Amino acid sequence: MSHQFLEGKIYHKRFEPKVHEFTYGFYLLDIDLGDFQSLKNQKYFSINRLNLFSFYAKDHFGKNNDFIQNVKELLEKFKIDEEDVSLRFITLPRICNFVFNPISLLLIIKDEKPIYMLAEVHNYNGGNIIYDLKLQEDEDNKYSAVITKDMYVSPFFNRDGTYFFTLILKEDFLSLKIDYHEKKEKSLTAVFSGKPLTFSSKNILRLFFKYWFLTIFVVTRTLWHSLKLYKKGLKWHSPTKQDETRRF
Repeated sequence: MSHQFLEGKIYHKRFEPKVHEFTYGFYLLDIDLGDFQSLKNQKYFSINRLNLFSFYAKDHFGKNNDFIQNVKELLEKFKIDEEDVSLRFITLPRICNFVFNPISLLLIIKDEKPIYMLAEVHNYNGGNIIYDLKLQEDEDNKYSAVITKDMYVSPFFNRDGTYFFTLILKEDFLSLKIDYHEKKEKSLTAVFSGKPLTFSSKNILRLFFKYWFLTIFVVTRTLWHSLKLYKKGLKWHSPTKQDETRRF
């Protein structure tokens, strides 16, 4: 199988109105959609059913339980040609049936270079959005895209602003950096950097016991840092009705 995990670290730094930063260990599941069916009937991993790790189509874009069909419809929606491309989906799996994915990535790769990146963002209010990012190659293995923010995510940031994405994609390394700007000033930088880890039952158990319930940890860690920011006196913003709905 050509699926893998990406194990590494998450780094966040807020620049204003108060500096606040943290780093912690993290991993993601990198699925080769051309070999999607091979994920079925694994010992500790399942598609659309309960297991230690699992992947449910309903957690992401589309309403069909056939995830590949949802991907096809998404590519049609954004008018992305499927011919001669490979597709990779990078996300957090469900762990003991609990899931929260702040961001998942669908990479569209042609001639071994990513040409598009569809970034699916969820918030804690039941909303999601997909940002359609046409990637520009800045130098070997380094790509970038810019897009206007269009969904409430953090209660301590405005709803508007601009995201600057930087992707580094190598055979033995992946890094995604997101810089968020408000009023032309950098307000936040978030980086995930990881190295490939073979998809296997052994490594599923290793990741589970090393990081325990990572998806629950993402939620509790976010709430903890939100409390710390609230105590620092940051202004609280509220979501709009649109920000509480799934758009895809």
